[in-house]
Amino acid sequence: MKKAIQIAGCIVVALLATLPCSAADSAVLRNGFAIRHERRQVIGTITRLYMSTDNSSFVDIPTAEIDHFEAVSIEAVTPQAGNNDPASHLHLQSPPRNLERPVDLNEVVRTASGTYRLDPDLVNSVIRAESGFNVRAVSPKGAQGLMQLMPRTASELGVQNVFDPQANVEGGTRYLRELLERYNFDLVKALAAYNAGTHRVEQYGGVPPYYETKAYVARIVRDYNKKLAAKNAAQPAAKSSATKSKGTPASAAKPHKSIPQTQAKATPTPASD
Repeated sequence: MKKAIQIAGCIVVALLATLPCSAADSAVLRNGFAIRHERRQVIGTITRLYMSTDNSSFVDIPTAEIDHFEAVSIEAVTPQAGNNDPASHLHLQSPPRNLERPVDLNEVVRTASGTYRLDPDLVNSVIRAESGFNVRAVSPKGAQGLMQLMPRTASELGVQNVFDPQANVEGGTRYLRELLERYNFDLVKALAAYNAGTHRVEQYGGVPPYYETKAYVARIVRDYNKKLAAKNAAQPAAKSSATKSKGTPASAAKPHKSIPQTQAKATPTPASD
């Protein structure tokens, strides 16, 4: 009986994932996270969650890691200070399983990225490569949590609980920012140092000759480039739509760059290995 219920639950998740999502929904993952999104699309074994209506920002999640989908409640989208999210008319279609609302990973990443002036899409690409969005992930070498912080690095960053999603993403994003500053915002070197350590990058003058590190850097760059391409493709369409509706060209909002602007560049801060 229990097995039949589990199978039925998987079928329901699969069916829900194939349906178009025309308003903000929340994908509740098996690890307790919730990712708010505008629509979704199943591509092979992954489900692509689009964060914006113009498809310019998305996160790829293994479909097997998604427990269920929920409509966003009124409370979840009530505007707060600094929060301009729309869709306050939405209602929760089914009662939550737990009294405690699942952590919204999208909001966690957006907050940390804003603090350290990085593109949320880049941070999401790093999380996907590091842990596959698994908050309890632990590597054979001892790296822990969403952004796979080593105990020493976590301690130096002031992260007391590496399995707390907010603290882990905050620390990992800060560390990535420090590495970018250290290598004059060379993303490839920063990612290589995040994976193999700064001493290895400096020893070899760039990406060390390790298959794992090379594949890691390539995976993140490839994933991030897909998001940048989608973002760039959405800009002309948005500009064209604004021109047609108003009759005169409208100034498009500048995209959030993956690497901070020159004027925001801080004095390089030594990063821990």
